[in-house]
Amino acid sequence: MKNKSNRKDLNLKTLELFQICAEKGSLNAVAVDTGLSVSTVSHHLRSLEDYLGINLFDHTRRPMVLTQKGQLFLHNISDALHTIRKAKAEASLGDLDEASYLRLGIIEDFDSDIIPKLATYLSANLRQCEFMYHTDTSYNIIEMLRDRKLDIGIISNPPDRLAKLTERPLIKDPFIIALPSDPEQTISDLLSTMTSLPFLRFPKNMIIGRQIDSHLSRLGLNFPSKFECGNSQTLLAMVADGAGWTITTPLLLSRAKRFQSKLNIHQFPMKAFSRDLSIISSPDCSRLILDLVDKKMRKLITKYIIEATNEKNPWLAKSFSLIE
Repeated sequence: MKNKSNRKDLNLKTLELFQICAEKGSLNAVAVDTGLSVSTVSHHLRSLEDYLGINLFDHTRRPMVLTQKGQLFLHNISDALHTIRKAKAEASLGDLDEASYLRLGIIEDFDSDIIPKLATYLSANLRQCEFMYHTDTSYNIIEMLRDRKLDIGIISNPPDRLAKLTERPLIKDPFIIALPSDPEQTISDLLSTMTSLPFLRFPKNMIIGRQIDSHLSRLGLNFPSKFECGNSQTLLAMVADGAGWTITTPLLLSRAKRFQSKLNIHQFPMKAFSRDLSIISSPDCSRLILDLVDKKMRKLITKYIIEATNEKNPWLAKSFSLIE
């Protein structure tokens, strides 16, 4: 490839688009993610190749594949782009009043009680900032963070490692059993499967569902199940109506205030297990704003969830707590 060396076309945006194209392998996918037209994305890539005098992609293949020189170039610029993004984020947040945009992804476990208070707090402290709050599953939030569609996520930790993301452990949430307030069966009946009360479960495509199923499998337990639902409030409402029993957590129970008087909760009677929830951020998220969210979330969780729940159920005090 001839070196046209049109140096005025090389800029940070072009390098970032090249990096995204290398990850996505499709001009259409990059255009959708960035809001640019396909022709604009293509122009930036061609300008970069002209500047360097090499082919970064094998243009005869679909999906797009990097050439050997393209792979080397991507490797060499990735750390530099990360450093630049982080420096820009830190510089813009040297004064929190200068923050302009923050994208938060949060699982529904916190949605009703904590997030409105967090939003009010951030609005008061980041006065020039526009916010985007997104509620989704942990898996989807993780993918959005990796694709840089979110800055910060609050999730239930998956079993696999969170590559390329920064993690701050937040809360340990033990699994407990929830029964109707006047069940005919005892905990012993449930665990021996000598019961007509069905097990209401989370689906296996959710992290919490996989955690529960894996633990029950290790214990050699297999409960008959008639209903599967990804909404914890629906599961607890059905338990309160006497339709079955479920395995849940204190955090999820804390959101089900209107059902709590119709529920009996018990410590898991065999080997205890729990899930961890964390604050996750993209690699170039500002540490200042991450500290702000982390500190406030800890205060809100302690005041409105942990203290209230443990006061009603003292036996939870040692297991339901912040992770320091």
